[in-house]
Amino acid sequence: MSTASASTASTYAVSDTGLTLAAVGDLVLDDDVLTPRLEATSPELLGLLRGAHVTIGNFETTAIDFDRFAGWPEAEPGGSWLVTSERGGADVRAMGIDMVSRANNHATDWGVAGLRSTSAVLDEAGLVHAGAGESLTAARAPRYLTTRRGRVALVSAATRYQAMSLASDPFGIVPARPGINGLRTTKWFGVRPDELRSLAAIRDSLPPASLHHTARKADARDGSVTLGGTAFISSEATGGQVGPYWKVDDEDITALRTSVRQAKQSADVVAVALHTHEPGNYSAEPPPFLHDLAHAAVDEGADVVLGHGPHQLRAIEVYRNRPIFYSLGNFIFMQNRQFPLTREAWRRTGLDPSRHTPGEMLEQKRLKGPFSDRVWYESVAVSLSFENQGAVDITIHPLTLTFDTQHHSDRGTPRPADVTAAHRILNRLRTLSEAYGTEILLGNGQGCIRIDR
Repeated sequence: MSTASASTASTYAVSDTGLTLAAVGDLVLDDDVLTPRLEATSPELLGLLRGAHVTIGNFETTAIDFDRFAGWPEAEPGGSWLVTSERGGADVRAMGIDMVSRANNHATDWGVAGLRSTSAVLDEAGLVHAGAGESLTAARAPRYLTTRRGRVALVSAATRYQAMSLASDPFGIVPARPGINGLRTTKWFGVRPDELRSLAAIRDSLPPASLHHTARKADARDGSVTLGGTAFISSEATGGQVGPYWKVDDEDITALRTSVRQAKQSADVVAVALHTHEPGNYSAEPPPFLHDLAHAAVDEGADVVLGHGPHQLRAIEVYRNRPIFYSLGNFIFMQNRQFPLTREAWRRTGLDPSRHTPGEMLEQKRLKGPFSDRVWYESVAVSLSFENQGAVDITIHPLTLTFDTQHHSDRGTPRPADVTAAHRILNRLRTLSEAYGTEILLGNGQGCIRIDR
């Protein structure tokens, strides 16, 4: 196995025999239960999930019993109106998953009623969930699971979410707003200094009333230029980066640090889940601010950072002897049997629900939509063995989500990759990770990383 080292090291307060944590990416479930199918097609994968002392995934949907649901789909979803039945929680628990993150852009596709319905479903299934709650304090709070090998904490936060998804705390007689632990960001577009001067000349030639006074104040404060609702900034301020650039709100970074520090004070192993889509789903490179967030989490005591959101794999970094997975990709990506479908979802495909079946609509969405490529259907599950002397053994298990199949009902369901796909997935992940100085040793269709104390 390869060895990664850093300037600091510490031990884990786990039992002498260690603690194993498994993690997977996004859980995008449809209306059906999946575990019985996985027991027939992928028993070894279920063995991995069930065999770990703790297994964590990202629950990126809403669980609803429509016979009792009193809510509705929001006008602006997190991309689409993802939904599964009230059986979804028990199904995920039956797979062997113990804890789920919920701070993501689909948490309020069906409003606060959907958020609360999901909480009830997860609670009933016995799943520990973090990142969403009845207030911002609740959404930010670490959640814990005690095992015979040690106590694990999960903190969940997201930078990609709908504006209405952000939770808030009560203020005087103003009640709290249920929602997620969202990290607010300011977005600029980086351009070369000479280009910024040209944009400033254009802005200053316009009538004063064409730009709101708050935008002018922001430009004066940040050295930016706002035109057409877009704020441009010099690449000298973005570390040379040209293109979209984000800065996370300082107050939210401080709050994230506090949540992680609290978790470390009360748990033996701390996992931090960060949900980001920036700079876009098609980018395999994380945004610079995600590096900063992940490093801040480790600095406060996080033992592993679990990234997800872009629906594809991103690199693995080892920082201060702690692994950072910038994106684990999808674990379940079943959009082919989603039920029910909103009127707006039909409208986006251009098909007529009176002439086409839901299956035809969903298949057109898959073939012509943004997720028609193989890259969205190749990912990994990871298992981490934490030793009480401080070492971590990481095993990377490549997965395919049944992309090449004539049976539409199987598409999006995970299974261990065959030899050809495993080689492709692991080599891609190794290449991405080399940029961070991370060495992944390949063998027996798996990847390995050894982090010594």
